[in-house]
Amino acid sequence: MEQYYEILKKTELFSGIAEAEVPLLLACLSAKTAHYRKGAAVFMSGDAITGFGLVLSGQVQIYQEDYFGNRSILGHAGPGELFGESFACAETKELPVSVAASAESELLFIDCRRLASPCANACSFHSRLIRNLMNTIAKKNIALTRKIEFTSGRTTREKLLAYLSSEALKAKSSRFFIPFDRQGLADYLSVDRSALSSELGKLRNEGVLNFRKNSFELM
Repeated sequence: MEQYYEILKKTELFSGIAEAEVPLLLACLSAKTAHYRKGAAVFMSGDAITGFGLVLSGQVQIYQEDYFGNRSILGHAGPGELFGESFACAETKELPVSVAASAESELLFIDCRRLASPCANACSFHSRLIRNLMNTIAKKNIALTRKIEFTSGRTTREKLLAYLSSEALKAKSSRFFIPFDRQGLADYLSVDRSALSSELGKLRNEGVLNFRKNSFELM
């Protein structure tokens, strides 16, 4: 676990926590790690969860799947990012989404009940962690609002350009990487994969952008 302390220190959840406190903190929260192969399910829709996850390495995707198997990606989490925190803290009886590892991943799980309730030792970091968690949840809500903006476009082109423009602004560069493969990007934007690939080809031919796998450049 020690090899991940640097990652933990850089996460918003552990912001303001001294490195020397990390082992005590993890023990207090009954934190546990688990390894997942690419494609493995982490949480399934319908599950009742009391804990949330933090990605130590790899990446997970949060998605919904309808009766016919059509998948819509709601978000993703990479190293240092949380997932499932809103549902765990709200004590949701049935999880409305699923989470799967989109790469080989090492995940840390924290029991939300241990975080919300100060332990017998009244650890000083509990209040700090709760504030950090609230900030994280608020930012996730903002990100979800942005996704709604992307998917509200009337055409595949509008949705795609809105998303790529946002990623370029976030990277502060015309060159950037996205966390999705083609199918993942199509699922995230709620468009057909073949239509997405066709639009990408058109935009490249028009000199609007260039790309290779998940590396993009806006011209």
